[in-house]
Amino acid sequence: MVSPATVRLWASKGELQSVATPGGHRRFMRHEIERFAREKNLTISLPSDDTLRVLIVDDDVQVAKILVDFLSTVDASVSTEIANDGYAAGKLVQIFKPHVVLLDLIMTGLNGFDVCAQIKSDPATKATRVITMTGFYDEVNIDRAVKAGAECCIQKPFDFEQLLTLLGLGDARRHAPNRGRL
Repeated sequence: MVSPATVRLWASKGELQSVATPGGHRRFMRHEIERFAREKNLTISLPSDDTLRVLIVDDDVQVAKILVDFLSTVDASVSTEIANDGYAAGKLVQIFKPHVVLLDLIMTGLNGFDVCAQIKSDPATKATRVITMTGFYDEVNIDRAVKAGAECCIQKPFDFEQLLTLLGLGDARRHAPNRGRL
């Protein structure tokens, strides 16, 4: 229950460690917040539902299933849903109310750029984190995704360590199959 300016000040002083996304946003890991609170004798008020809800949007059914399987082995407090196209994603964003959307950019029908823009333009969902992913990883797609409102864009095949860091789920090295890439 402190102002965002106070949190930014703590981070800039190095008292509270954060990870910066390529889009320039700060992400604070839960363990770091807990450490900081203990040192400063602060009480943390956590929401009653401690489950991280992740919506995976990818028209490649195999990739979506692998991500669901991977996330379920990493942390039991992760709840996932899959949408295999942009239209299903729009419905699930409203029903499932994910904290994070892992969104493929290049899909038939409604593409990831448009889905991201719709999520970010809706007052009910604009706070939802969107992490885009693509096998067509280049400056044009990265820039276009960030302009649509994505936090960042990650490359397929996935670097599991990077993915878990972005999700705030810790160290992927002990979990990642095939040396950390999918």
